[in-house]
Amino acid sequence: MRTATPVRDRFTARAGGAWPDKQPQRLKNLMRHLLMVAFHFPPCAVSSGIQRTLRFARDLPQLGWQPVVLTAFKSAYERISPDLLHEIPDGVFVHRAVALDAARHLAIAGRYPAVLARPDRWASWGWPATVAGWRLVRRFRPAAIWSTYPIATAHVIGFRIARMSGLPWVADFRDPMAQDGYPEDPATWRAFARIEARTVRHAAASVFTTRGAARTYRQRYPDAARRVHVIENGFDEASFAGLDTMSRPAPDGRFTLVHSGVVYPSERDPTHLFRALAAFKNSTPAPRLLVRFRASGHDALIGSLARQFGVSDLVEIAPPLPYRAALEEMCRADGLLVLQAANCNEQIPAKVYEYLRAHRPILALTDPRGDTADLLQRCGVRSIAPLDDASAIQAALSEFLHKPEDFVPSARSVRDCSRESRARELAALLDSVVRG
Repeated sequence: MRTATPVRDRFTARAGGAWPDKQPQRLKNLMRHLLMVAFHFPPCAVSSGIQRTLRFARDLPQLGWQPVVLTAFKSAYERISPDLLHEIPDGVFVHRAVALDAARHLAIAGRYPAVLARPDRWASWGWPATVAGWRLVRRFRPAAIWSTYPIATAHVIGFRIARMSGLPWVADFRDPMAQDGYPEDPATWRAFARIEARTVRHAAASVFTTRGAARTYRQRYPDAARRVHVIENGFDEASFAGLDTMSRPAPDGRFTLVHSGVVYPSERDPTHLFRALAAFKNSTPAPRLLVRFRASGHDALIGSLARQFGVSDLVEIAPPLPYRAALEEMCRADGLLVLQAANCNEQIPAKVYEYLRAHRPILALTDPRGDTADLLQRCGVRSIAPLDDASAIQAALSEFLHKPEDFVPSARSVRDCSRESRARELAALLDSVVRG
């Protein structure tokens, strides 16, 4: 097996700075190592979950934990970008294990056996990463293991290494796992359910990013309820450093409302928004509004809805931007748009935390009973309209345009949503599971 070669081989990437075995002995004595199993890691460019792992890796050393990252070959990623490679912290040791994407590497004429993609398309990552992880355990003697879902295979790897080593394991769920109707394939759903149950029952701690998800899992696994914790996502203050945040009016004087990120046809269905835009346009003599969909991932859907409801003049479809440029656009927008359907009530889009830090007015179209609404209300955004109610959206839009300053989040509440605060929460949890 190719991963059986020494750790410093060509499958291992140096992230910059000194190798851990060349660090001063004083630091080595003070630090405890943490083996982090994360599929999404730079140069991967297809998941906002990269930020959670990357920022933990940056901030944990200041809190007594030195990460060792176990991730995948860059060829496993559908899209890559060098943008975040330079942000991998100095001294963080990164090992990349073999991982094949069943849909791209194992398919013939676009088809492949379903078993090769259970629990996910990167199931082939499991054993190479397990072997590599065991070698990393022997080399670095970590005090704990941390793995993050999605991808489900990461928790398979975390479980195996924890069983082999006897180390405490913290399982991070960026999203709920086996849900009603997801995954759609029954065999894949059963695989998810098995991995989920095994993970929650065997992990020293299971961490969820929202209160609602944690509540559901405490009810689902009452015997493990005391080991279920919440560490939300957050914004990275360093990412905003040096940005031009001066708001500038659009050349044509229109109020620019920006939605930054993917518009999922089910989870963020914008149909009722477009219906509300049509009603707003017909009730306003000269609507001075532009709704910009930046990097929607479904431009054809956005364009089709704009034409269907006759609001193409109010809608702009914009291409992706580099990460910092996207943040700068948020900071300079007249307003920011949140779309989140009720079928995602236990999830909070990662972009919402960046919206909060941008300190711009936020128009939230989501279920008032969901976790996204709960976060925004805790941060002072009080007016929220359901995504599936066109009349409520129209009323909220009119109120938003009339007095946008009422939709600006509280700076005091937002400070507690930083990545640094989340890292402190994780370090405290790691300390407790090691003591336990």
